[in-house]
Amino acid sequence: MKALIPQEGWTRALRQLVSGAVDLVYPPLCCGCGRLVGRHRAVCAGCWSTLPLIERPYCDILGTPFSFDHGPGSVSPEAIAHPPAFDRLRSVAIHEGIARDLVHGLKYRDRTDLAPMLAEWMIRASDGAVASAEAIVPVPLHAFRLWGRRFNQSAELARAIAQLSGKPYHPNVLKRVRRTSRQVGLARQAREDNVRGAFAVSERGKTDLEGKRIVLVDDVYTTGATVSAATRALKRAGAGQVTVLTFARAISGLI
Repeated sequence: MKALIPQEGWTRALRQLVSGAVDLVYPPLCCGCGRLVGRHRAVCAGCWSTLPLIERPYCDILGTPFSFDHGPGSVSPEAIAHPPAFDRLRSVAIHEGIARDLVHGLKYRDRTDLAPMLAEWMIRASDGAVASAEAIVPVPLHAFRLWGRRFNQSAELARAIAQLSGKPYHPNVLKRVRRTSRQVGLARQAREDNVRGAFAVSERGKTDLEGKRIVLVDDVYTTGATVSAATRALKRAGAGQVTVLTFARAISGLI
């Protein structure tokens, strides 16, 4: 008598068959250079080797790379002189080369398919912040800019992080209540002035976030003006610790 194949066996076989057929029509390509790779949402070895990852040692608060190890819990002069509104900042890579290309692909070329891959890297770079988080919150766009762009790249990343980590995703608790100019090209003080008072937490959000550990997600950290303004709104509403998590960040040099 022939052994019956369990239902899950048929399901697995069908999934593999469909996946193989999709790969024939849409072969997995490197998200950086377009070469063939072993799986979808991946980069080839060559592109990976050029990715400017931010790794230890770095500032315990700002995540700024150190040129040498200053010891556990070391803090950069910038973090001491200008303590940020948020509690910690973590990023995957320096905003240059392939890291910049991936961000631009997501943000300007509608490559929302990149979000899950970038989110995986962001979770690993979060230094445990995602694992201990009680809410994942994206930096919001103003309604007019969202209408023009059709999607919020920070929300795409935050949603993917929440799905991969199993953490609560709160896309609507933080609102951008004032329309601001584009930050690109503005100096630090101008950026701060541009986003001052631009964010607020909804009444429902105050209940959802009170006292909780928040991971605030954005695509790129430049001067910190935007995430600082967003953090102040979250903390005024009663949020506990706020860790800013971005895929890339601008860095002028090692400390």
